Amino acid sequence: MSKETFKAGDHVVYPTHGVGCVLAVEVQHVGGMELELIVIGFEQDRMTLKVPVRKAEAAGLRKLSNKKIMQTALITLKGRATVRRAMWSRRAQEYEAKINSGDPVSIAEVVRDLHRNARNAEQSYSERQIYEQALERLAHEVAAVEKIGHDEATRRLETLLEAA
Repeated sequence: MSKETFKAGDHVVYPTHGVGCVLAVEVQHVGGMELELIVIGFEQDRMTLKVPVRKAEAAGLRKLSNKKIMQTALITLKGRATVRRAMWSRRAQEYEAKINSGDPVSIAEVVRDLHRNARNAEQSYSERQIYEQALERLAHEVAAVEKIGHDEATRRLETLLEAA
């Protein structure tokens, strides 16, 4: 059973989709069984997801990060980019895994590491896509934690990256 309880109106993070809002916790009858489901809306993707309460923790569903964790993620953005010599396909898999972990600090590492090439004409299409996905994901959580708009959160992140 999940340690966290979710209720309508809570902002949550689902690792592979980012920040969403709990629309309801409802009971549905499926195959003769009663199933308690957390209904989550993802406005940015125009998507609704139903997660069984009993599977929420295993699925990685969590409440928003606190300000301290967000601060750690923002400090990570200011850090030195890790330059790795591995093949791009290997690095891309690692970046995707970090993004899908839902951990803001890991996502910040991806943004930081790929930002150096974001304005570079030599950056590949897939590198740019991963960078934008990570920036989007981090900006949505920063916006929800700081209670600001998504565009404002994106501007703050880009300002931090430029200053680093």
